[in-house]
Order: sequence, then C-alpha cells, then structure tokens
Amino acid sequence: MWELKCITPTSTPTTFTFSQPQTRYSLTPQPRRFPSLSVNCRATIDQKPLMSDDKMLVFVPPHPLIKHWVSVLRNEQTPCAVFKNAMGELGRLLMYEASRDWLPIIAGEIQTPIAVAKVEFIDPREPVAVIPILRAGLALAEHAATILPSMATYHVGVSRDEETLQPTVYLNKLPEKFPEGARILVVDPMLATGGTIVKAIDLLKERGVGNKQIKVISAVAAPPALTKLSEKFPGIHVYTGIIDEVVNEKGFIIPGLGDAGDRSFGT
Repeated sequence: MWELKCITPTSTPTTFTFSQPQTRYSLTPQPRRFPSLSVNCRATIDQKPLMSDDKMLVFVPPHPLIKHWVSVLRNEQTPCAVFKNAMGELGRLLMYEASRDWLPIIAGEIQTPIAVAKVEFIDPREPVAVIPILRAGLALAEHAATILPSMATYHVGVSRDEETLQPTVYLNKLPEKFPEGARILVVDPMLATGGTIVKAIDLLKERGVGNKQIKVISAVAAPPALTKLSEKFPGIHVYTGIIDEVVNEKGFIIPGLGDAGDRSFGT
C-alpha cells in the first residue's frame, strides 16, 4: 500500500490510499519567503522561489466549482459543446490555483482620480509559458490568457499507441531553449499511465528547464502517472480536479470521464 497526500491551498492534507506494493511517499507543503529587488518607478519585483521542496506536490483544490465542473465532465450525457466549455472552466480554475504565490510581481504606486495608491502588477518581463498537449490539452488551456497576463503558448502533440500505450511526439513547437527562470504550465487533462506527460516534460528538460520551473495541470489524475512523475521529476507540482484510483488495461482512468479529446471536439 502507499499513500499520496494531496495538499489543498489551505495546507490541509487530504489522504488518498491506493493499492500498489513497495511504494510510499508523503507530500507536504513548505513555507515560502520572497526577497525583493529595486526597479524603476519606485517599484519592487518579488523574486518568488519557483519551489522550495525536492518532493513532488499534488494539489486537489477543494473549491466547489472545481467539483461541479468535474461532475459535468464525468456525465456521459454531457453534450460536446458543454463538455468543452466545462473543460475550459475547470482549466481556468486550476490555473488560477497553480499561479497563486508563483507569478512575478511588481509593486509600486499610481495616482488614482482621488489619491496615490499602492499597487501590484504581474511583471510582464518575466516569462510565463503554457504548453497544452494536443488535442485535449487545448480545451483545458482555452482560458489561460484570462488568468496569465503576457503569457506565451507553445504546442506539443503526443499520440499514444492503443496497443502498446507508448507515446509518440508528432508535433513540437517548443523553442530551442527557454529563458532562464521561465515559469511553465504543462496542460494534459488525463494523467493515466503517465507516458504522455513524461514524454512532454522530457522535451522541456532537453531545453534546459528545471523540474522546479514546471507545474502540471490536469482534469483527472491516477496513481501510475503520479508515481512516474514523482520518481522522474521531483520538485514538480501537479494541480488536478480529482484523483481516480484505477487505470484499466487499455490505459483509461476508471471511472474517469472517457476520451477527453474525442468528447471535447466531437471526433
């Protein structure tokens, strides 16, 4: 048996127990401290540490809207257009949670119509990238621009052989190298066997991206994928709508929500 403690934003552990021999790890939050550097216009930029822990953390935010949209996605009667909208709304909420205490901030003062006010803005000089894994990742990342100002979007296409379940990269629109300190969200709705997400993150590693620069956004996650991520990429954070215990012999999460790509695009 092994335990996976999924930490909510309130730092209250929720424990999930799965049947898998000889593997056990505990995921716990760490306090963060953020020094500042001076910039122009009486402003400061918070250089927040991307992550301070060498363990993988899995977050299952307890927001009722997240539970609502997961339920809409699970329903086999949900029409394609409603399903795609629900996927986008779930992605928006998960990216909101993932960006908490993570985005670079400029603090300063501005003149309102009445008086001077202290303000904080997202620093557009610090690179933030969103990488949806095609196809289904497009739906989950649809509203990313409404959450992350001045972000860049790069696309990666990974297909999975239905017989062997092995992933193959068929599209790679990543840059040759990411800027130092770039913050990267990898968006993959279904973390089942883990082959697809590991293949995508391997591409980032080849381009000099550190584990602690990466956060993964998913609608549903399962133990095999989480175990692979934890073992291969310690320091990564995973934000998911829910964790299901079982992956069947065809590589589908049970109960899951079906084929996220097919249901998002009606094909």
